[in-house]
Amino acid sequence: MSNEKEKSNAMGWKELYLKEDWWAIYLGVGIMFVAIMAFLNGSTIIKSLAINPGGLKWSSFGQLMGHFSQNLSLYILQFVVWLVVFGISTRIMGIKTSEFVPSFIVLYVLAIIMFAIGGWANASKYNLEPPLVALILGLIIANVVPFPKWMDSGFRVEYYIKTGIVLLGATFPITLVTSAGPIAILQATIISLTTCLTIYFVGTRFFGLDKRLASVIGVGGAVCGVSASMAIASSVRAKKEDLYTSVTLVVVWALVMILFIPFASKLLNLNPGVAGAWVGTSEFADAAGFAAASAYGKMAGNENAAIQAFTLMKVIGRDLWIGIWSFIFAMIACLKWEKEECGVRPSAMEIWWRFPKFVIGFFLASILMTSITAGYSTPDFNKIVKPNLILPLVSLRTWTFIFCFLSIGLTTRFKELKAAGWKPAGAFTIGVVINVILGFVLSVFVFGDYWSALGK
Repeated sequence: MSNEKEKSNAMGWKELYLKEDWWAIYLGVGIMFVAIMAFLNGSTIIKSLAINPGGLKWSSFGQLMGHFSQNLSLYILQFVVWLVVFGISTRIMGIKTSEFVPSFIVLYVLAIIMFAIGGWANASKYNLEPPLVALILGLIIANVVPFPKWMDSGFRVEYYIKTGIVLLGATFPITLVTSAGPIAILQATIISLTTCLTIYFVGTRFFGLDKRLASVIGVGGAVCGVSASMAIASSVRAKKEDLYTSVTLVVVWALVMILFIPFASKLLNLNPGVAGAWVGTSEFADAAGFAAASAYGKMAGNENAAIQAFTLMKVIGRDLWIGIWSFIFAMIACLKWEKEECGVRPSAMEIWWRFPKFVIGFFLASILMTSITAGYSTPDFNKIVKPNLILPLVSLRTWTFIFCFLSIGLTTRFKELKAAGWKPAGAFTIGVVINVILGFVLSVFVFGDYWSALGK
């Protein structure tokens, strides 16, 4: 840990061009700026660059091949843009271009396949969400027929997810927080605090987990799986194995909840809005949660209500805590843990060096998007802004998330996770149980009237 601290201090302001955090901000905000300029000038360039086969709903390979044949030039343009922006920035950060390029080509091709799977007409029936499928496929490849180690140069897990988090801010106007209302924010706060603190204190007090690992899996369960785990791992300087342990636990339980909550909601004949809120409190990945909410909404005859409740609860309410927990744990790690370990109280600047800068990018992008969209009424926002500005950015964000999930899988060896043992899983599972029960009580009994009124 002391070596990492010395390295950080030695880097100083060089981190402005040598760290992925800053490049994620440059790239994320840069994409957002181009998108806004194109939108204001009536250009469709950003929609072209955001192309993916995920929304096709194809039922035959002929349809899929027809899509690629018709849009081949757009995919080539998109690939070149991704390769240039990621290739130049990683070269500046010291990654060999000769290693990054072939690795990224593989990553892009696999990402296309993931989107195509998600665009299959029966994908939702089998819960084939592209990010989750990407992680599973990556794990299989890495542990059955692994790529050469040098290809890790293109599997930049942190860079892709940090860029995605900045783009998440671009699709997250602050006005959405106010639209969620005090009930959704209050319920999200209760869930986030309870789940995180439960996993953390159960993990450290009863299972003897390292506090950094406990913090990563605690926030991973409390907020938004991969992106939250990444943010906290950066804040507290957790080990690579800690991050991947958290991601593995998140994905396993996300898959379980896709099946459990819709089934339990159907058994209890819950209102779609109530069920959507329950999904929002107890799912551990946005893609998985959306699939679960959509599945039950269709069964209950009101998909919009279920998705609206899920969005308010999870995508707005809980995901907002990424930045809050990042700041809190950065302070704790810097002012308490390292003081206890090294016997020296760190300087105030060390807190700045430690803080995950991409979280700043998230809020900056959100503020900028808010200022651009504030003048639109809700109908105009949904009719004009959303399809021409927000949704293209959502697509580009999804590209970065799939790059990340694939990279996690492709760089994870199961043997590396054995050292963590069963204890992290035990602590996380206890948090899951409390989360699911508390989420049910809040969604059904405490705030049930609020959620039931959605979609009427």
